Amino acid sequence: MAKGIWVIAEQRDGKLKKVTLEMLSKAKEMAQQGGDEVTALLLGSKVEGLAADLGNYGADKVQVYEADSLKDYTTDAYTKVIADAIKEGEPAIVLGAATATGKDLLPRVATRLGTGLAGDCIDLKIDGGKLMATRPIYAGKCIVEAGVESDPQMASVRPNVLAVGEVDTSKQAEVIKKDVNVSDADLKAVLKEIVKGASEQVGLTEAVIIVSGGRAMKSEENFKILWDLADALGTGSTVGASRAAVDSGYAGHSMQVGQTGKVVNPNLYIACGISGAIQHLAGMRTSKVIVAINKDPEAPIFQKADYGIVGDLFKVVPLLTEEVKKLKSQD
Repeated sequence: MAKGIWVIAEQRDGKLKKVTLEMLSKAKEMAQQGGDEVTALLLGSKVEGLAADLGNYGADKVQVYEADSLKDYTTDAYTKVIADAIKEGEPAIVLGAATATGKDLLPRVATRLGTGLAGDCIDLKIDGGKLMATRPIYAGKCIVEAGVESDPQMASVRPNVLAVGEVDTSKQAEVIKKDVNVSDADLKAVLKEIVKGASEQVGLTEAVIIVSGGRAMKSEENFKILWDLADALGTGSTVGASRAAVDSGYAGHSMQVGQTGKVVNPNLYIACGISGAIQHLAGMRTSKVIVAINKDPEAPIFQKADYGIVGDLFKVVPLLTEEVKKLKSQD
């Protein structure tokens, strides 16, 4: 009989993604309702040391899969290992992250298992023993509650929407080292090299503060004032861009927020010179606080913003940066 909640832990370069801790905290909360165990799946190379953190945040067991073939994420290897693990363990619920990796991985795992997947969820709960997932549809204009009828019940969780529970350093997970059965025949593609970008800033989907620029930025060089503001705001801050800015060559696609870019959910989203087209709103409308800076008082972004500043962004943003620095110096 299917039982227990499994969380697919996501890590990069030996560090757990924050969304993993968010999922574990929610899994722990749901497991307490039915007396279930929480199991984390940890894949990678030389990652066993992360098992302690997984236990501190709610995992009762950690299944560790270590191999050179799992050092970096590859679709074929990760899909096979995780699907085989689920077939063997038969959990009732499987959670993963709605990150770039998760959006590639989880539908493939669900297909291999012949089950459904509630994607990009913003909340989860157990109702009558069944997993119920709250998720946005129609580019975020509607919110629905959905369930998965087949087993296991799978869901992916949008980063930054669930709270991270209190760390319990006294709680230790049982660590189970598992064999990795991946052969060359299982791999349709082989990862040769990863070329990292020059920026060491936090990724958009995990940022707690995002300063975004639109076509009104006028050039790639002008984005420097947004980076200055993000740097002043501190750890967890980064810079994004609208599709118009990306299409104009002012920013790379990796910075694009919106329906055809990344969906983000920061604590603070500062939109600079962004009109507020529906495609952009689809990617950031669930931000906890939205600040809009635009010289057009009729810009649609003001209808969604919690705070609005009507003015020239090239004057307003540097002033904000200076004020933030003054406030930080008083801490």
